Amino acid sequence: MAVRLPRPHRFDVHVALGGLLGGLLLWGLGLATRPHTEPYVLLPGRWPVLLPLAVMAGCELLRRTAPRIALLTGTAAIVVDVLTQGNLVTVLMYTDLMYAAVLYGPPASAHRIPRITGLLSVAGTVVPFALWREPEALLIGVVTGLVAFAPAATGLIVRNHRDAAVAARLRAEQTALLAEMDRTQAVTAERARMARELHDMVANHLSAIAIHSTAALSLDDPKTSQEALVVIRENSVQGLSEMRRLIGILRDSSGDTEPAAAPTLDGLGALVEGARTNGLDVTLDVAHGTVPAPFELAAYRIVQESLTNALKHAAPGRVAVSLAQRDGLLTVAVTSPYGDRDGPSAPGSGAGLVGMRERTALLDGTFEAGPEDSPDGKIWVVRAALPVTDIVEGDTA
Repeated sequence: MAVRLPRPHRFDVHVALGGLLGGLLLWGLGLATRPHTEPYVLLPGRWPVLLPLAVMAGCELLRRTAPRIALLTGTAAIVVDVLTQGNLVTVLMYTDLMYAAVLYGPPASAHRIPRITGLLSVAGTVVPFALWREPEALLIGVVTGLVAFAPAATGLIVRNHRDAAVAARLRAEQTALLAEMDRTQAVTAERARMARELHDMVANHLSAIAIHSTAALSLDDPKTSQEALVVIRENSVQGLSEMRRLIGILRDSSGDTEPAAAPTLDGLGALVEGARTNGLDVTLDVAHGTVPAPFELAAYRIVQESLTNALKHAAPGRVAVSLAQRDGLLTVAVTSPYGDRDGPSAPGSGAGLVGMRERTALLDGTFEAGPEDSPDGKIWVVRAALPVTDIVEGDTA
């Protein structure tokens, strides 16, 4: 089965054609590299010069697609050229084949060819001088170095620069890819944070509106309906206010708007009062010292979401909120009666528990929520423990 060589590159066709025409021009002018009287010219005359010239031009067609085949064939052609009067263009095309073999050939050949041609140049310098003891013998090594080693070394230098450029481009692409992955992760994390904030701010008010509107529709009592409408209005106004504040922060890109202060543990009293207004029987027990802002916001949101869940799902009874700090650990606990409720309820999506668990995990804390047995009956407990020692010490340092 015949081996089909790849189609030569257009530039290689131009090089081969230009070399052939240049060699024919020198041949037509009668210009040769050696006189026919030299003793090692075994093929005298003008016509033998054309054979290595034509073969070398054909090898130039393969300089990029099959560089090793081109170099081996060209080496045979240059040996034949040495036996003739010679053609300068044939020698120049051979130097180009040597350069192309290093530049476009396999990595192993690219590093092996300069070493071989370097050894040949040294041998071509030392051996003839040792045999003939004539200074002119040194020219053999010089010519070998110019024809073989110099183009091979040049090709290796160019190849190294090209490989370095390719490696730099790959590193740049990898850096851009990593930056895009970081950006995507940052956007995802920011979207999750915004979803938590939106849920925690609005869910409480919407749950209260849903429950009180259901009560107003189910009871035929003007006074109860009036009280429910008052609560609905208050929660609607507060929910809209907080929604507008969040949307304003998201829309404003100039940085002129002053950011609203994040909720703190000092606002738990107002939060509990709002829950009482919505119909919950809530007690608050708070004992803490200085707490860093991230932990204050997390504890506040956990209490807020727990009260929202109690408003939507808890059975009638007392809801207890306790917050304590000791030994570098901020503990938040909210308990509510667990069981079937007779009054209206609001549907839940489970996003509240997910958000509380995420907030706690971001601060390396522990979170648990579920039913437990107590002397007063079954209760639902939400408990979060946030380690604040390390961050407080880091801030102090």
